[in-house]
Amino acid sequence: MTRSRVLVSGSHGLVGTALIAHLEAAGRPVTRLVRRAPRDAAEREWRPESGPVDLSGLELDAVVHLAGANLAAGRWTPRQKALLRSSRIEGTRRLAAAVASLDPLPRVWISASAVGLYGDRGEEQLTETSAPGSGFLPDLVQEWESAAAPIVRAGVRVVWLRFGMVLAPQGGALAKLLPPFRLGIGGPFGSGRQWWNWISRPDLIAVIDATLNQATLSGVVNAVAPGCVRNREFARVLGRVLGRPAFLTVPAAALRLLLGREMADETLLSSGRVEPRRLMDAGFRFADPELEGALRHVLARPSRA
Repeated sequence: MTRSRVLVSGSHGLVGTALIAHLEAAGRPVTRLVRRAPRDAAEREWRPESGPVDLSGLELDAVVHLAGANLAAGRWTPRQKALLRSSRIEGTRRLAAAVASLDPLPRVWISASAVGLYGDRGEEQLTETSAPGSGFLPDLVQEWESAAAPIVRAGVRVVWLRFGMVLAPQGGALAKLLPPFRLGIGGPFGSGRQWWNWISRPDLIAVIDATLNQATLSGVVNAVAPGCVRNREFARVLGRVLGRPAFLTVPAAALRLLLGREMADETLLSSGRVEPRRLMDAGFRFADPELEGALRHVLARPSRA
């Protein structure tokens, strides 16, 4: 019988929950990695900070590795930065080693990554071949991707999906933006000139599905929509979709005071004009290529007549 089981880490996260629902609706069996005692046969416990991952008895077609501590969960204190690093780098290294020891090997390994690798690049057009930037995030993402070395050496097809901002009201950056914008006190951050890249959660699930099934997609893939916009345009469109004003600028100094300079400069104030070149070359069709349509889709806000 053809193997079809998919192993998913980060199974309870913003992307993992939607991905598992999609896979199960398509009839693909899923094994979820969870950080607690398993509750059913479809779960495996893993605590990557304390030991190897036990995958004995599994025959996997694919692995989708989404786990990692939330980059926006708190100020980037030394302790928080250590958690961000260990949850991504050590977790990836241990899982890759466990998967590489399986016989037979899975057909494909798909690993979450981030466009934060490119750093603050102003007006530069960025593709999968662009060099990394400098700073905490670019360094973190480079080590995160390199941690999959055991599975690369094993000869498995590997895809690193560099996520942009995932648009979904259930979590992530959009969930944090919605309260002030709904109150009419949202607006641009800093100059508002910085480029923000994004992707709707439905399109991201479709991207993951495409990389699972399209053998020609391997290596780095920018998982962003083609409709990258400046931050001030993002604020204007979100306000319009919600039917609220969105002109109250948040000064860069206030963001640096609230989040710390490093976190503010590398997240909200950073400019990354990222293009999904590999997806477009592969013929991928985005359901939500433009920001307003994407926001109306995920927020279930009908278009104005």
